[in-house]
Amino acid sequence: MLNSARLLVLLEIARRGTIVAAAQALHLSPSAVSHQLARLEQELGVALVERGPQSLRLTPAGVRLAEHAQAIADLMAVARDDLRAHAQGAAGVLRIGFFASAGLDLLPRALTAFAPGNPQVEVELIMGQPHELVPDLEAGRLDAAVVFEHPLDPWCRRAAVDVRMYFEEPQLVVVPLRHRLGRRSVVRLAELEGESWIGTHGGSTGEPVLERACAAEGFRPRVRCRSDHYQVTINLARAGMGVALIPALGLADSAGASAGVHVCRLDHPQLHRRIGVATRATNRNPVLRAFLAELGAAAGEIEALLDMQWS
Repeated sequence: MLNSARLLVLLEIARRGTIVAAAQALHLSPSAVSHQLARLEQELGVALVERGPQSLRLTPAGVRLAEHAQAIADLMAVARDDLRAHAQGAAGVLRIGFFASAGLDLLPRALTAFAPGNPQVEVELIMGQPHELVPDLEAGRLDAAVVFEHPLDPWCRRAAVDVRMYFEEPQLVVVPLRHRLGRRSVVRLAELEGESWIGTHGGSTGEPVLERACAAEGFRPRVRCRSDHYQVTINLARAGMGVALIPALGLADSAGASAGVHVCRLDHPQLHRRIGVATRATNRNPVLRAFLAELGAAAGEIEALLDMQWS
């Protein structure tokens, strides 16, 4: 295998024209340069320079090898500059997992602030539920995961994963406009016994939070349909098919998401979601810190908006 250091010696000889000048450029002694050149010729079995009484010039083989050495030197310079940019956080790849309703406002806010200052960072986005994203985070396939957790359905924390919660997101009740509770601003779950529900699918445990909460109130909800797409849920409630439990972030599906329905706050100590971000303590991706700063700022803005609207 060719020695890259010896190739750079040949390249400097080609550039400078003499061993002495090449030695000065490489901060080596002339004898060290001559030794490296001789070793290179020995390894290749071909003469690379033609020595005269007062001159030294490259043979055709030496010229060809010097051209290859220049290409290798250029590639090494590109690699050095690229890694330096990665180390400084100016370039790289950032892989982010997120749950669907975080992609409606929270994550776009953070990325809108992050992207202009990091134009050389390639962002990869993967959508999924927290219990689906955390294993990918542990395995190094994600740098961060925007997650939620229900007090009634906590997911198993892993030692390798750090979780920082930003804010609590209220759960809201969506009812048709002509519903008997259509003028209320706050309702209790027990008041909804006997209603038809548009529910969601279960999380990691398979048992939806609605069923757990209703069981604690002493009744079982009659679920007419299940969907994890909140716009579908709202549209079905608008059509009078039932009432629904919607997290506040889910109302950001569209500008008119709540048109034709009534939305009220649910008075329940455990029906809310904690919103945060999961990362690996061992992750040394230098661009991650900048993204987390913007995500934290976006979370603060969302929390203020939710407090203003639903407090």
